[in-house]
Amino acid sequence: MQKSDFNTGLLNFLNNSPTAFHAAASARKLLKDNNFIHLPEAQTWELKAAGKYFVTRNNSSIIAFTLTENALSDTGLRIVGAHTDSPALKVKPFPLQDDHNCVRVGIEVYGGALLTPWFDRDLSIAGRITYRKNNGTLKSKLIDFRRPIAIIPSLAIHLAKDSTKSCDINKENELTPILMLSNNNTPPDFTTLLHEQLSLEYDRIDIDEIIDHELFFYDTQPACLTGINKDFISGARLDNLLSCYTAIRAICNGTPQSNAMIILSDHEEIGSTSTSGAKGSFLRDTLDRILPNTEENLRCKAKSLLISADNAHTLHPNYPDKYDHKHAPLFNHGPAIKLNAEQRYATNSITSSFFQTLCKQANIPVQQFVMRSDMACGSTVGPLISAETGIKTIDVGVPSLAMHSIRETIGSNDGWYLYRACNKFFELPFNCNEWTSISK
Repeated sequence: MQKSDFNTGLLNFLNNSPTAFHAAASARKLLKDNNFIHLPEAQTWELKAAGKYFVTRNNSSIIAFTLTENALSDTGLRIVGAHTDSPALKVKPFPLQDDHNCVRVGIEVYGGALLTPWFDRDLSIAGRITYRKNNGTLKSKLIDFRRPIAIIPSLAIHLAKDSTKSCDINKENELTPILMLSNNNTPPDFTTLLHEQLSLEYDRIDIDEIIDHELFFYDTQPACLTGINKDFISGARLDNLLSCYTAIRAICNGTPQSNAMIILSDHEEIGSTSTSGAKGSFLRDTLDRILPNTEENLRCKAKSLLISADNAHTLHPNYPDKYDHKHAPLFNHGPAIKLNAEQRYATNSITSSFFQTLCKQANIPVQQFVMRSDMACGSTVGPLISAETGIKTIDVGVPSLAMHSIRETIGSNDGWYLYRACNKFFELPFNCNEWTSISK
């Protein structure tokens, strides 16, 4: 795969994945196109050596793995982890508010979103609908309006000079998208709008009643290459669909010499505490089914390594004082190893050294990121998975600007560098007991 092909595929993946549900569906399609076999959780698994498999949970998290002839307890697993969700505005169950000549949509803020960039954007809605069929059974479908259907207008500067400050935005009153003008003779019905959209997306759909939904607003502007020399990629949900796409492509395109796995978890942006989050049992349950023998299971984990891939911060040229200048990544200088003394990232000197050596072998530049000591950093799925499983972990990420904004920016080379590193990770045979040994 060439860099241009990787970036084109990334842009398509971003544009087709407005929610975690759609991201998992996009991942599922890529895996099926590369001959991975779906394993339903509720059915018996029959695994074969040299097989390629994937399993989903909640239709928003996905684990894929490749098995070789080599025993897992001898080789361990090489794992890349990322998350499918991004900060967004989630539609409330009974959302429509009809007042002041306008119909607005009530929302909750999902995750730690930068709020001001959501104003004056062409917004659409996507997510999951659960409905009852005419025979009484429940069914779920993904839905995506795709076109601009709402907007959150800013308050004119003449009316409030400080209206653009995020800290002053009232999430309940000021962040409510306008959907349409009011028609006092016909009160709006949100489920009718959803029913009409489902009928457009699915031919001859059998619906008795829409029961519930999990819907999110998103910006309709597509992701794209930008900059006079196309130095950047700008788009929504780069944190962390970039890492998801990179992991999928690496496990699909590589020729693993050992057993490999990717885990793409939902709900990272809100703490990962869910059945499909990194604090849940999804990975543990999957490992237990692959290796039901406790002794072999523990030996496998002891020989495994996880690359937790989640975006890092690039040095912002307009705010250089916000960074530790010795540890401030730059655009297109490669992925950044993320370190934190309080284990907000799971990197240690051994896993960091391994990743630096891996990048050197693949001829990939690599950087290091440490937050200023007087500022708090975020976290990733890395510490959660390593604490739950005991698997050695390194946190890395593509440097980015405007993290958690409605539109984020990365260097156009850096996703390609991370892909090459993950691809090399899956292809190189190694025994973790060898590279973690320390002589006196």
